[in-house]
Amino acid sequence: MPDLLLELRSEEIPARMQRQAAGDLKKLVTDGLVDAGLTYEAAREYWTPRRLALDVRGVTARSADIREEKKGPRTDAPEKAIAGFLRGAGLQSVDQAAVQSDPKKGDFYVAVIEKPGRPAEEIIAEIMPGIIRNFPWPKSMRWGEASAKPGALRWVRPLQSIVCTFGPETEEPVIVEFEIGDLRSGNVTYGHRFHAPGPITVRRFDDYAEQLEKAKVVLDAGRRREIILSDARNLAFAQGFELVEDEALADEVSGLVEWPVILMGEFEEDYLSIPPEVVRLTIKENQKCFVLRPQGKPDELTNRFIITANIEASDGGAEIAYGNGKVVRARLADALHFWKTDQADLPDLETLSASATSFGLDLAKPLDQRMAKLDALNVTFHAKLGTQGQRIGRIRNLARQLAPVIAEDPELSAQSDRAVLLAKADLTTEAVGEFPELQGTMGRKYALLQGEAPEIAAAIEEHYKPQGPSDDVPSNPVSVVVALADKLDTLIGFWSIDEKPTGSKDPYALRRAALGVIRLVLENEIRLPLSEIGVTEDLLSFFHDRLKVHLRDNGARHDLIDAVIAPDADDLLMICKRVEALAELLESEDGKNLLAGTKRAANILAAEEKKKTRIADSVDSALLQEPAEKSLSEAVDKAEESAAAAIATEDFATAMRALGALRQPVDTFFDDVLVNAEDDAVRANRLALLRRIRTATETVADFSRISG
Repeated sequence: MPDLLLELRSEEIPARMQRQAAGDLKKLVTDGLVDAGLTYEAAREYWTPRRLALDVRGVTARSADIREEKKGPRTDAPEKAIAGFLRGAGLQSVDQAAVQSDPKKGDFYVAVIEKPGRPAEEIIAEIMPGIIRNFPWPKSMRWGEASAKPGALRWVRPLQSIVCTFGPETEEPVIVEFEIGDLRSGNVTYGHRFHAPGPITVRRFDDYAEQLEKAKVVLDAGRRREIILSDARNLAFAQGFELVEDEALADEVSGLVEWPVILMGEFEEDYLSIPPEVVRLTIKENQKCFVLRPQGKPDELTNRFIITANIEASDGGAEIAYGNGKVVRARLADALHFWKTDQADLPDLETLSASATSFGLDLAKPLDQRMAKLDALNVTFHAKLGTQGQRIGRIRNLARQLAPVIAEDPELSAQSDRAVLLAKADLTTEAVGEFPELQGTMGRKYALLQGEAPEIAAAIEEHYKPQGPSDDVPSNPVSVVVALADKLDTLIGFWSIDEKPTGSKDPYALRRAALGVIRLVLENEIRLPLSEIGVTEDLLSFFHDRLKVHLRDNGARHDLIDAVIAPDADDLLMICKRVEALAELLESEDGKNLLAGTKRAANILAAEEKKKTRIADSVDSALLQEPAEKSLSEAVDKAEESAAAAIATEDFATAMRALGALRQPVDTFFDDVLVNAEDDAVRANRLALLRRIRTATETVADFSRISG
């Protein structure tokens, strides 16, 4: 079957847009083929800084013939109805319509519409101009003399050539011809703009990719990425270093080059006095280069870095390495200035005394000065929630409530309070101003420099964690207190002003904050009654929703979660322990049979309650006639007592097992006893016994919500 090769070559496409654009091209083309009645076996997209390419295999040579019958009105219908039918079917008169008979409905008109199939080349030529003209670039431009004309083509960068060929492997493919402005599709592309700028005639995808490779263009972005990382690791190893891996940077630089060439640059060792995180970000953000470290020393860096060039220079890359080193030195000089400035006194200390007094800060310490500055500047956190300084006050109050919950330790309370005070101070530092992603990290470094306890410094960095489902959860008690207080203040605050997530919109990352609280509580096994620290019923419901998602993602059954979560359940850890215990019970035969028996009891009760059948207020042992109902009553007494004792000590597994012991007496009761006895008092007493089963199981879970 024929294959389609498509290439759209342009000036440089921003790296961040390439993958999405290639995916959009694949979807638009394949959707267009299918909508036109063609099928295909496989499609794969490719991208480089200067081209989007698409390889579609096994395309049908032509669309299928279509024969469609469109039923119309009866032959004796009003003229207007018949005229409307003819217009809709594209017929000039009733003579062009067939007449069919129905024994019940009589004769009616039928339009037989036949559309012959079309060659795939014709369809491709028809759909491609619209796809190119309406391509969903986030930003696009017009260029050249044609840009002044109405309807001028817009593209992310000037579009330079179009390749579009179609045909089977065994035959010479044809050029699918179409025009876009001044461009006409063909079978000619161009390789690397410096190494192979001449024209290349291509036939189908395999020889297209092969010829591009010879012309110094690696078409596959994944392969470019692997070349970059492999060559960088090898060059680093050869010089006695290790590459500091950076997945995001590898993705980005693979979108900046068509022919990756790995070089090594260097800068003065004096700049290594700057924290490694700052050096790394400076080199990464400004020059898109990788940093290196000494082998076996993960916390250090060397004064060398890896450059990904897009050319094999005649001097072996010496000039490229020198130029990159020159820029890196200038940027590191700025970073060194930031680093030193942040450790010096602020020039306006006299204006910060009121803030320092308010928060109990020591203006002899640089980080305390920055916190005082944050408050004095009245930096807004949110228009309805006040300044950052006011927010620190709220987080501080929450931390004072949370610290005793984590541990009854005065030192923990004191350290948590100090960590809260300094947690946001680095927001006013020069380093974080230049690299916002270093907030917390720089706070920890500056805290250690001014003599803060390691636990306090760690909490400054870790209080933002966890920031996603794969992020680490702090375990240091001080970090846990501050992280919980920070996230809870965010949630409680935004709920108080009715700024909640809606649909896919969550501008303040409140879902992430709630998941952070959940993971902090569960992974540190913290008993935290949320309603006691200002969590409203509405916010508690939001926590329940996030907890359900979290537990389901970790393999818990949704029905067990629903069975355990009550609207007022505010202890997330206990909810999880109940879910675990219930799942363990239901994996046993006793649990499965108890579930069946409990549901049977609940169904009987529901039916009788609906009929307003009398149910005794309590079980009267004198009315128990059958051995099975006497045994069940005794078993319920024992199970209730054992379960209650276990629940009192929060031993939910034991409570579940105690209820599991009801399995045999419940089964025997339903086998041997007629609930709807003729005697009204006996029937009411037996229904009361069933109600006791329901009540007993409800102490651990709502069994009616469990499937099965």
